[in-house]
Amino acid sequence: MPSPPPRDRPVRVLLVEDHDMVAEAISLALERSPGLEIVGRSATVASGLADAGRHRPDVVVMDRRLPDGDGVSAIADLEALVPRVRVLVLAGEATASVAARVAEAGGAGLILKADGLRELEDAVRRVAAGEMVFSQDLLGDVLGRLSGREPGPGAKLTPRERETLDLLGEGFTTAEISGRLGVALNTGRNHVQRVLEKLGARSQLEAVTIARREGLLG
Repeated sequence: MPSPPPRDRPVRVLLVEDHDMVAEAISLALERSPGLEIVGRSATVASGLADAGRHRPDVVVMDRRLPDGDGVSAIADLEALVPRVRVLVLAGEATASVAARVAEAGGAGLILKADGLRELEDAVRRVAAGEMVFSQDLLGDVLGRLSGREPGPGAKLTPRERETLDLLGEGFTTAEISGRLGVALNTGRNHVQRVLEKLGARSQLEAVTIARREGLLG
């Protein structure tokens, strides 16, 4: 776990958030909070990585869904650029499996936007001090997921079924999926049906919706 920043200087925070009003509100709140300093604001994964390399922040507050990618998937790249950085993911909505993805990727925690600015300020301070912080609504479930007591709905998918799910998420039809997998149409239908069954979905659209909610798709 990275060491906390020295106490004789503010916690340097980089905010990566593509919604201007949300970014402005967060920036103002954190700037007014003693001991915190906003060193940069970015609106995409790419610009966030560039700004992290330039500003060397202590904490990156990163939106989960950005125009050019998934904030969770960027955690490893951020840590490679700034080895001591702590990444706190910010999400409009999330499930325990998404929070578990954050932890497994090396993130410092996940806070829901509905939690409010005061909770976010507290979370930034705590992750800067070396803690892991998750929204209270997710904490119990994510601990269960990480301990293996509560496997997520995607845990039973085979590698071929995960590939099928990825193609469903990209909007391909069963026939197109079969072609891309190099299997007969009936075999492709069987793969799709097993994905639906394992996710508890009644349709391909519902399967994709469940998969996105559970963090199985970016």
